Amino acid sequence: MNWELFVLILYFVAMLTIGVVFFFRSKSITEKDYFLGGKSMGPWVAAMSAQASDMSAWLLMGLPGSILAFGLGQVWIGIGLAIGTALNWILIARRLRRFSRAANDSLTLPQYLSNRFATKSKTLQVACAIVFLVCFTLYVASAFVAGANVFTSLFDIDSGLAMLIFEAILIIYTFLGGFNAVCWTDFFQGLLMLAAVLAVPIIILVTKDLDTALLDQVVISNDGTKYAFVKSVFGAPASEIASGLAWGLGYFGMPHILVRFMAIKKPSMVKKSATVAITWVVLALAAVVFIAVFGRILIGEQLLQEGKQSLVFVQLSRDLFHPAIAGLLLSAIIAASMSTADSQLLVASSSFTSDIYKPLIRKNASDKETLWMGRAVVLVIAVVAYFIASSKSEGAQAIMNLVENAWAGFGSAFGSVIILSLFWRRFTYKGALAGVIAGAVTDVLWLIFLSAPTGIYEIIPGFAVSMLAAVVVTLLDKAPSDEITAIFDAATAPGVDD
Repeated sequence: MNWELFVLILYFVAMLTIGVVFFFRSKSITEKDYFLGGKSMGPWVAAMSAQASDMSAWLLMGLPGSILAFGLGQVWIGIGLAIGTALNWILIARRLRRFSRAANDSLTLPQYLSNRFATKSKTLQVACAIVFLVCFTLYVASAFVAGANVFTSLFDIDSGLAMLIFEAILIIYTFLGGFNAVCWTDFFQGLLMLAAVLAVPIIILVTKDLDTALLDQVVISNDGTKYAFVKSVFGAPASEIASGLAWGLGYFGMPHILVRFMAIKKPSMVKKSATVAITWVVLALAAVVFIAVFGRILIGEQLLQEGKQSLVFVQLSRDLFHPAIAGLLLSAIIAASMSTADSQLLVASSSFTSDIYKPLIRKNASDKETLWMGRAVVLVIAVVAYFIASSKSEGAQAIMNLVENAWAGFGSAFGSVIILSLFWRRFTYKGALAGVIAGAVTDVLWLIFLSAPTGIYEIIPGFAVSMLAAVVVTLLDKAPSDEITAIFDAATAPGVDD
């Protein structure tokens, strides 16, 4: 019996069950319920959902494989992500929950940015929604590719069929259950991911004798230089360290993460959520580093020779555990891909329905109509993403490469604007619009012309230019009206919604 496949099937059945349960429990579901769970998420679900939607299969395949192959210098990306996660929860989460409520109970990030400035203009809202729709479609396509690659790595199955299975399960529970189903599946998937990355290094420490001879494989680099592998974490080039840390800036503009803050039941719950989320990310990233180091000691030579360093977690799981347990651990890779893709599907859908369809196409659309339009958009985005992901052309590969830079695009366009909207009472609508446009344009131009020659991650200049443009334009603009400052004052008043 193929225990790995059996456990994986059980896992998929559990995910589908959650979607079906929330569909039949929510006969009177509204647009707010479908896209933000009625803003009633508890601290544990909000925290685990945010982290699971943040970390894709990259956590279990890309990062450990990169560390195994190139050394501990790659750890700076993880350090940047850990710092960014902590700052996002500490500085942004509570205030964004309060501000989204004060700004006409906003459902989406573009809607919040417009309501925050009490404007009737839809320019910023629509521009943001279009960016979301395009970028998240590409993001979902990349998740389909990752999911299919995991299937084909684990089982003897055609990549096209693997992608269809992955997509079908993902669509069903997202389509049926909406935000509640996505958050609860992400909650369990987050627990599974953490358990999986902790289990492998703990078992190695308990069962393996990592003697001095084996440890020499860690401290000696690929070219034979003594201690180079270990020292690379501190001796990495400044540009590599800066780029790694800069990943943390992206969090301030990540819609699928920020929307979790908006959905928390009460601002007072954020402290507990932050504790859970920060603990999760620190444990997970630290465990992945140990997986890479132990993988280099035990099976590194074999994987590097075959060019399969990204499978270090897969191989260790199979070597260390009974097939049934290994199947559960390997399900964590699928969980990582699904927990990211489902969130992106829902955020892209909510942006279209709330920021384009209802305000511009069908102003009098009922909640039921908007709800089903949102579900339809989930299907449309998934279908388009499937064709992008399944294409074998060079153009499709170029699109997949651009998806890797979407993190920088979101961080550059929206990161500084979100921060200023939450902390600067004088901030204006024109300043926000300037910040979004300047950040996005700088990010793209830097990526095309300067990223390769300078080695500097495009989010650094993109974020800086966005911040500068937003501040300068705001100072040149007239002061915000009393209506706008009243929103700021309402959101920052003591005891609001606690």
